[in-house]
Amino acid sequence: MLKNLQKWNTLRNQISFVFLVVMATVLAMVSILTYNQVSTLLKNNAEKQIEQTALEANGRLESLYKQISTASKLVMTNRNIQNVLEKTYEGKAVDFNERQELEGIVNNIQANTDGIFSFELYTRNMNRLLPLDDTSLVTRIDKKWIISADKANGGLIWIGDDPNNSDNLLALRRVNLMGKGYDTGGYLLISVYRNYLQFENETDVTNQFSLLFDKDMKPILSNYEDPLTPIVEKNDGSITLNNIEYIVTRKTSQITDWTLIILTPIKELTAGISVLRMVIIISGIIGFIIFLVSSLLLSSFITRPIIKLTKTMQQASAGSLSMNPSVTTVNEINELNSTYNQLAKQTNHLIQMVYQKEITRSRSELKALQAQINPHFLFNTLDALKWALEDKDEEDLAEFVVSMSELFRYTITKQTNGDWVSIKEEIQHIQNYMDIMKMRFGDDLKWNLNIAQDLEQVRIPKLLIQPLIENAVLHGAGNTTDPCTLSVSIKPAGVEGYLRVVVEDDGPGISQEKLRSIYEAMEGGGVLSNPSGNGMAITNVNKRLQLYYPNRMEVGLTIVSQPDIGTKVSFEIPVKGEGDSDENVIDRR
Repeated sequence: MLKNLQKWNTLRNQISFVFLVVMATVLAMVSILTYNQVSTLLKNNAEKQIEQTALEANGRLESLYKQISTASKLVMTNRNIQNVLEKTYEGKAVDFNERQELEGIVNNIQANTDGIFSFELYTRNMNRLLPLDDTSLVTRIDKKWIISADKANGGLIWIGDDPNNSDNLLALRRVNLMGKGYDTGGYLLISVYRNYLQFENETDVTNQFSLLFDKDMKPILSNYEDPLTPIVEKNDGSITLNNIEYIVTRKTSQITDWTLIILTPIKELTAGISVLRMVIIISGIIGFIIFLVSSLLLSSFITRPIIKLTKTMQQASAGSLSMNPSVTTVNEINELNSTYNQLAKQTNHLIQMVYQKEITRSRSELKALQAQINPHFLFNTLDALKWALEDKDEEDLAEFVVSMSELFRYTITKQTNGDWVSIKEEIQHIQNYMDIMKMRFGDDLKWNLNIAQDLEQVRIPKLLIQPLIENAVLHGAGNTTDPCTLSVSIKPAGVEGYLRVVVEDDGPGISQEKLRSIYEAMEGGGVLSNPSGNGMAITNVNKRLQLYYPNRMEVGLTIVSQPDIGTKVSFEIPVKGEGDSDENVIDRR
């Protein structure tokens, strides 16, 4: 995949790509701006049309509402009806003939008014006068509507669906007795044909929904079958229902307190823009093709001489920079050829000089570090010998001398594989060293080793671990009168392919100020300047880690110490690092 990308990553393709991106950007911007402007214009015009339709529909509903209100008022104020209700108000009985007479009056008014299915007249005691039966008003409607009618003081209260007839809607008015100080005389229940309030869709938009709500936002009429809650909570703007975006047009009547909501699909409003969109797409494709051909021709004309020069320069990847043959082309390319040839000569010469110098420097630095650790180690060992001579017998001294000879042989003798030894050999060297140190410190010095068996044959630089142990003995057990325990752990690290070495003691520890000085010495690559030579092993091992393992994940030692608790020194190195030559070390760096 990467090779395919590199194959196409040429100057010619880049020039063509830039030209095409610029052209595509310009075409896209023009197309988007044109489309948005026209779409917005069409949408605004459609919205204005729907707004006007909603306004006209709301006006028609107000007119129908007024007709119902007027017809019901005629019934309420009729003299005969007022007289009959006054009799019931006074507790007098109404005979059958009077009720028949009232029925004729009400039927006459109903016949001359469109949309009214029936009038139902009730006394103030909720008993029905019309029609001629004994139904009670409280069984016909909920009592809360009666309370609302009392509060309206004769105003029209819209109830909604008729529970006895789903094709009708109900409204209620309290009848006030004009001869009794407009006290409550009864109630008039009006049943209205539902389709009387229907209004025809005067637009050409399909999938449009119309919803009519009362003042409490309860539906009166609706041709939308899904839940209405999202629509009720949405103000003017847009809403998405069933993955279709609608424009919400809302009109509230000041007369009826009814709210008319019209939902219009935005897709229907912008249907006329499809032709324009298709024209823009076709024009953009044609323009893009023309510009593609033009850009390819232009980029080929510009890059053909450069490609020839690039092919000759690619031969340098095999080793030293190759000389480039002259190319017959424009002056700029000829100048580039000449400059490249001069640069190739100088670069080849400099590469050889720097390479040899770096190898020599690295070898010298490693030998200097090795030479530094040897006398330091020998001095500390001889110092231990001085302590041992004071109170050891001849047999112990003989073992001491044998262990010391093994130490000197390991330290001074050049290994068959240069400076690399197995961890097992390094551990044996550490064992000999600890035997000598135990002769000095006796039972006050204890140590334990924890090493994974599969790591014993891993190759590491010689004297990479022992100086840390020597440092722990001298500055841990050597600076305290209490018994001291030293632990060495060699285990796989948390990262695959790495091992972790930890040298830990429970001696007096290191103060934070001293610890900062040690870190500063390691960062500076030097040695702490104090009479005892503290820090030489630390900085030496740290520097050798950096030279032998320049590409490992974590370069340098990690030191954790607390006064009176102890010190822990650790590092991580790759398992595969044995036998790296100085040249390899230089290359990795």
